[in-house]
Amino acid sequence: MASYHCTVSFGCKGKASSHASYIAREEKYSEKEAERYEDLEAKECGNMPDWAKEKPLEFWKASDEYERANGSAYREIEIALPRELTPSQRLDLVRDFVDKELCNENKKHAYQFAIHNPKAAIDGGEQPHAHIMYSQRIDDGLERSPDQYFKRYNAKNPERGGCKKDSGTLDYTARKKELVDLRERFANVQNKHLKKHGFDTEVSHLSLRDRGLNYAPEKHLGAHGVRQFKLALVEHEEAKKSEEIALDNVQSVYEETSAQERQEAEARATREREERER
Repeated sequence: MASYHCTVSFGCKGKASSHASYIAREEKYSEKEAERYEDLEAKECGNMPDWAKEKPLEFWKASDEYERANGSAYREIEIALPRELTPSQRLDLVRDFVDKELCNENKKHAYQFAIHNPKAAIDGGEQPHAHIMYSQRIDDGLERSPDQYFKRYNAKNPERGGCKKDSGTLDYTARKKELVDLRERFANVQNKHLKKHGFDTEVSHLSLRDRGLNYAPEKHLGAHGVRQFKLALVEHEEAKKSEEIALDNVQSVYEETSAQERQEAEARATREREERER
């Protein structure tokens, strides 16, 4: 059954390049360096300036260096992908979503995404998901050096300033609506691709309460929670085995006691019969 997950987060100045390395499984996160990160299924980038076309990590390093001190260096959308789809089908889904969100005519953003597919800690099944990093700077087609790219935007003379930053609105209600709309758009893209490949299941961006469902949502355990859960299972199994052994021991004692009592009763009966015969 397809699952739904879509969250948005911001990364502060100084964190972009390390996070880009993490999602792309590069540098210290490469397979040669760390076996635990051998779950990379696909990675791509787009809308990069010429100086970072084939080297997206250089873009994020520049963002860390030249973005303003109190600004965000990147924004990230993290999405769960259907187990039902093949790796190539999942890649098409992510490309479709990215194209709609980050490559339209009015707002082109430099982006990098990676699809990871680790094994689920509990059931051992696939756990495909994508990290989509993008700059809030809007590409207007003007060529800029790394330091100018992240400067303050100059509305009167765009060529003299940096790329305009799409920081969104500061109003809570508007920001919440933007997030809900984004989550709905991703649900629609996922459902389109599920249907395209012959699956009649659908996902929803709505909460259980908003869908009129009364059962409680599952809690995300995380790595520590999974370890605690597995430890609890082991302790439960050990306790169960101990209980079974204790019951077997009680049964054995009972049976041994019953056999001894029967022998004693038979001996008493024999003695009484011999006394009567005398």
